[in-house]
Amino acid sequence: MRAIRIVFLILVGICLIVIAVANRGLVTLRLLPEEISGFFPSPPPIQVPVFLAIFGGMVLGLLIGFVWEWIREHKHRAEAAAKKSELARMESEAENSKKSKSDGDDEILALLE
Repeated sequence: MRAIRIVFLILVGICLIVIAVANRGLVTLRLLPEEISGFFPSPPPIQVPVFLAIFGGMVLGLLIGFVWEWIREHKHRAEAAAKKSELARMESEAENSKKSKSDGDDEILALLE
């Protein structure tokens, strides 16, 4: 299984290198279109290779998706944490109940009570 993962990662790396070599041309990135940038102050445009714009967009999209899912799943994590603490409280109550009922008594008699 480890060999399959390594081969897969090597193939992905080769594909990324091929995409980067094929897209070395420069592209200009602007925060706002030229028509709107006259009304609002914006940083100057920058020129980067196309592959950096592609990979940057992919990484930015992944980060936005991860944050979105983390926020969306907050209620599920909070519910799980509440149930975990409730379970721990109930287990400690059960343990204390067993200890108080079986002080010096036989375990079978404590179970019958």
